[in-house]
Amino acid sequence: MKLSLGTVQFGSDYGVSNTSGQVEISEVEDILREAECHNIDTLDTAAVYGSSENILGKVGVNQFDIVTKLPPIPKNVNNIDLWVSGHVKSSLSRMCVNSVSGLLLHQSTDFLETPKRRLFDSLSRLKDDGVVKKIGVSIYNPDELDALENYDMKMDIVQAPFNILDRRLEVSGWLDKLSQTGVELHSRSVFLQGLLLQEKNQRNPYFNKWSDYFNKFNEWINDTNQTPLSATLNFSYSYEQINKVIVGVQNKSQLTEIITSISKSPQYSIPDELIIDDPMLINPTNWKL
Repeated sequence: MKLSLGTVQFGSDYGVSNTSGQVEISEVEDILREAECHNIDTLDTAAVYGSSENILGKVGVNQFDIVTKLPPIPKNVNNIDLWVSGHVKSSLSRMCVNSVSGLLLHQSTDFLETPKRRLFDSLSRLKDDGVVKKIGVSIYNPDELDALENYDMKMDIVQAPFNILDRRLEVSGWLDKLSQTGVELHSRSVFLQGLLLQEKNQRNPYFNKWSDYFNKFNEWINDTNQTPLSATLNFSYSYEQINKVIVGVQNKSQLTEIITSISKSPQYSIPDELIIDDPMLINPTNWKL
């Protein structure tokens, strides 16, 4: 299945719409069983996702393809090879696995701020040794791909935000370009941390300044007889250029609801007025809550 299961909630109380805190380990086991039953074969995690990697190791995840991410690289690192291999070894140990399907940089600037190719060569050696199958980068803005383009580094995976409001990846041309060059695209933030699924009275007052966008979104889904979940999920799911759509859940029933909301029916045209490039809204790291 095209869905990939995000695991940040397994290790922390992540998400602007998260009202139940970190997922209990018994619930994690139920979620993973439900994922298996519906042929969801990929888990997305990271060393900085709280105790996520430890939880995955405790419940057992050898049956899944795992994509994890290195933490940001400190500026005082003298030996990139040792730093990378040490962190990867620690991640594998926490998850009780011998290898991972994908290893991404959590921030693309690490490629630019280390001597050219040293970091990429370190990742490539792990790939050659069979410790990781694919290497890549997680980005927040397609401009980061512009900066990396001049480097002679072939990425296998790019993870990027993409949703009904945030269509920068498409507008910039990188959605097609990644697909044409054989790079896997894993889209995240499909629900914008759950913000797109919240009712007006549930949203933090910080978001009031964008009420017009949310009102237009609600008018559109009402006119087209969609739910916020089906509209946002199927928007990203419908793009052939996207290989994996990452979703995070707090319980098994949420995952079941997501799975049953996937539709193969024709997608509705998205009004242009729903597109927004304001980083204070579409980049959660900028939110002042």
